[in-house]
Parts: sequence; C-alpha cells; structure tokens
Amino acid sequence: MKKITILVLSIAVLQSCKSEPKTEVSPNLKAEFTAVLDGYYEDGLKLSPINATTAGDHRYDDSFPNSLADDHIAKVKAYYETYKAKLDSFPDDQLSSSEQMSKAILQWECDINLNEFNYNANLTPIDQMWSPNLFMGQLASGSSAQPFNTVEDYENWMKRVDGYLAWLSSAQERMRQGMESGHVLPKSLIKKVLPQLQSQTVKNVDQHLFFSPIKNMPADFSEADREKLTNAYESMILERIVPAYENLHTFMANEYMDAGRESSGIQGEPDGDAYYAHQIKRYTTTDMTAAEIHELGLSEVARIRSEMEKIKDQVGFEGDLKAFFDYVRNNKDLMPFTDPQEVIDNFNAIHDRMQPQIEKLFDVKPKTPFEVRRTEAFRESSASAEYNPGSLDGTRPGIFYTPIPDVTKYNVYSDESLFLHEAIPGHHYQISLTQESTELPKFRKLLWYSGYGEGWALYCESLGTELGLYTDPYQLFGMLGAEMHRAIRLVVDTGLHSKGWTREQAIQYSLDNEAESEASITSEIERYMANPGQALSYKIGQLKIRELRNKASDALGANFDIRQFHNQVLETGCVPLALLENKIDNWIKENS
Repeated sequence: MKKITILVLSIAVLQSCKSEPKTEVSPNLKAEFTAVLDGYYEDGLKLSPINATTAGDHRYDDSFPNSLADDHIAKVKAYYETYKAKLDSFPDDQLSSSEQMSKAILQWECDINLNEFNYNANLTPIDQMWSPNLFMGQLASGSSAQPFNTVEDYENWMKRVDGYLAWLSSAQERMRQGMESGHVLPKSLIKKVLPQLQSQTVKNVDQHLFFSPIKNMPADFSEADREKLTNAYESMILERIVPAYENLHTFMANEYMDAGRESSGIQGEPDGDAYYAHQIKRYTTTDMTAAEIHELGLSEVARIRSEMEKIKDQVGFEGDLKAFFDYVRNNKDLMPFTDPQEVIDNFNAIHDRMQPQIEKLFDVKPKTPFEVRRTEAFRESSASAEYNPGSLDGTRPGIFYTPIPDVTKYNVYSDESLFLHEAIPGHHYQISLTQESTELPKFRKLLWYSGYGEGWALYCESLGTELGLYTDPYQLFGMLGAEMHRAIRLVVDTGLHSKGWTREQAIQYSLDNEAESEASITSEIERYMANPGQALSYKIGQLKIRELRNKASDALGANFDIRQFHNQVLETGCVPLALLENKIDNWIKENS
C-alpha cells in the first residue's frame, strides 16, 4: 500500500499536540480561549443559518443571507481574518492537548477559507449536484431539517424563501459576470440543471414541491390559520417562486447555454490550475499534487483489478474483466425489485444481518436514530446515494437517502458496501458520535473534512467481512467495485481538471474499469466536473486510515484493540489528516 504524504502543518503545532502543557494553564486564558471557540461557532451560524437549521438549532430558521452579495462576502472574509488573528493570543504551551488541536483546526479553517477568496467560485453558483437551490428543495418538501410544526414555523419558511429568492436573483447576476470573464459551466452540466429548474415552474400549486408543507399541516392548526397559510403559500409560489424559476430557466437555457464551456475540466476557466490545487488541498487536507494523485489512482486501479479477477474466476465467468463488468451491469438476477420499498427493505435487512457483529469492532455507538429513505423525486435523476446528518440533540434522525429512478433497473450488487459507507458504521457513526460528544467544542461538531469523513466511510466498506457481510461473491465484488470506483476518481478527476480530459474520455475510462451502468457513470463524471477535487478525498483518506490501522496493529501486537483504534479515530471528530496521524502516533507510543 502506498503511503499517503499528509499536509505538513506547522511543526510547532504538531509538536505541541504531543503532550499536555508543561506549565499550568491560566483559568482566565482557558476561559478566553473557550470564548473564542464559542464565538467562532455562534458567528458562523449567523453567517450560515442553514447550518444552524440542519444542526437542529432553530433560532435562524427564517434567515437565508445572500451569500453572493458583496457585503455578505466582505463579512465572511472579515470573520475568518478576525478569528485567525485572535488565535495568535494563545501560546500552544498554555493550552491542553485538546485545546491545541482545536487551535490547529481553527487555523486550518481560517486559512483554507481565506484562500478561497483568491478565486471566482461564486461566478458559477448553480450546478446540477451541489448548489443551494437543491438543498432548498429538500427543505421545501417539509420532510427534512426545516421544521413545520407551528404557525411560526410556516411563517419562518416564507421569510427564508424571501432571502433565497434574493440569492437566486444574485446567482443570475453572478453567472452573467462569469460569462464575461470565462467562468461558466460546461454545456453538459447546464443541460442537467434545466430540468431541475423547470420542475419548480409548475403552476398547479397542489403539485408544486414548495406547497408540500401545506398538504401536511398539523391537525391542531385552527381553520383561520390553515386558510391564511394556504393563501400565503399559494401567492408565494405563483407570484414569486414560479416566476423566479421561469426567469432563471430562460436565462440558462438560452444566453447561458450559448456561453457554456465546451471543455470539461476546470482548466477551461481562468486560473483553473491554481484553483484546482486549492481544491485538492481543501478536500484531501494534503499537499499532494494532481500528478501524484493521478499516478496513485492508476496504481490502485491496477491493484483492485487483480482482486476483481479472482472474483470473476470464483463465479466461473469465462470472459475478460470488461465483459464481466457488462455481465454484472446487466444481470437481471441482480435486479430483483419491482417496488421502490423493496430497495429500502433490502438495506434494512443488511443492517439486521450485521448487528450481531458490530460490537466486535465498536464499543461506542451513537444514540441518534437512523433511517433509510428514497431520494426525493425532484432531484433523484441526478443524485447519488448520500447521508444527511441528524440534529445535534439527536431528535431528528440521520437519514441515508438512496435514489431509485427506475426500480426495475436497480442493481443490488453493491448494496452491502454502500450501506457500510453511507450508513452504519460509516457516516452515521462518524457524524453522530461527533455531534453527541460532550468533550468537543461546538464548532468542531459541524466541521466537515472530506479527506477524513469520506476516507472513514470508504474504510468502513472494508469492514464487511468482519461484520458478517460479503458472503455472496457478488457483494464482495460490489465492495471491490466501490473501492475501484473511488480509485477511478483519482484518475478521472485529475484527468478532467489537470490533464485536459474530456467528459467522454472520463466516462470511457470508468466503463473500462468498473461495473457501474453508463447512466450512473455519466452522472458521476458530471458530478466531478461540477466540484473539482471533492472526489479525491475518499481514497486518500481511506488509504491513510488503513495505513494507521496497520501501523498500530504492527506496533502494539497483542495489545492492539480494534475497538480502541476506532475510538481514537472517531472521538476527535473531523480533523485534517495530519492531525489524525499525529494523534494515532501518540496513542501508539502511550500503549507500547
């Protein structure tokens, strides 16, 4: 296994995190440091109130600041500059090891976000996969984080929609600026956005997504309130939401489409190479270059292919591996369902099968409830399976969403590895345990570093055999296929954004090396086009966590306890990989 070279953080930071401070910590300094961390968290929620809502903090449910407005951008920049400066007042040797880690993380947060201002990401604010309009659709459904339990909740949502519509208008203005400077989406992505926008232009209010909360009003609302809210939501939809989406759809279908890029990667934009380097650092939390990652990807693809060959031989397939991919893609025995609920039931059955084994690997489990749900129809055609965290207080469950656009074509061969990744013990354990921690400062409970978070989830896919899964060779092939999928990402993401690959080249490379359907692969490649670098985080993080597990097992021998290793990885929440490695190294020393 190739060693992942992690980001070189300040030597002073890493050294200081190795032990408790030698001098006694001043109570005043400790209180001041805690106040800085709390201030960072609270001020951050005011700037990004959607984060508060998703965390279960409903103080700002009526707010949607226009993140594309110049004054808001200035506030965000000042926020990071202010807190970066405040950290200088706290010497590392006057902080506990936990506080030193919080300081190092906050320094990272401020630096990486300030660096973002050097680029023009806000000139492409809407895409088919990641942009705020899609999450607002989830909230509008009434079955997500935005509450609709009281009249005030319904009124809060209307106020939030006001802010959102201002953002939607600014998005069009920013895209016009992008057209002038060469910062535009590829045409292939614009085509995928258009039906998403059009779905919000239906004039039959009863069928409109934003009317869903009205159709599910609590029974205890008075008739007067029901009538008032129904009329208000009808007006909001017909007079403001539908016209806003129609206007944006017309713009993107005509002027913006004409200006759309023919190139597939971010290299096609001004400063594309520099921006991609920033994205690699943001998502992997390493200093690896695009060229290094590309070569690592090629190496991992070759290694996993050799493991796949063994499965092919085991099931008695006589063709080559590419033919076996086609066989798995089109095997009707692996597409057994006729009702979407059967897909949900299958994931729940996987959960039941692994339950007896979970305590062998984990002695700390989250209290937050967990559910499997079908992805909402309005975004299902372009969505990947995903996990949405529960609330900080655990009252709202963590939700594993799975898209089922055509149940008759739903292939089950990778469902076990998918559940381990998106659900248990992947994202649900990792995120819920972080949110439930009584030790971590609040700001660390909402952090997300893909190198750690997605790396952990991909690492969890390799635990299937230990959890009593992968007894079916096709499910084991599905695990290898999922790992191959992430290895391919190293190749195609860097290919698209640093080597001039076209969308079609990337699709073909994926078809040649994995068993996903062409439709699924196409959606995935377009996902990488929309958010350069994000797809790199999975494999980089997985390799680092597996490397650390092997290091600890070799060093501790009979004293190695896999449950304690997992506790060490999970207890500090999302951290840059350099800090995780330092933590595990210290744990090994303490237990040797």
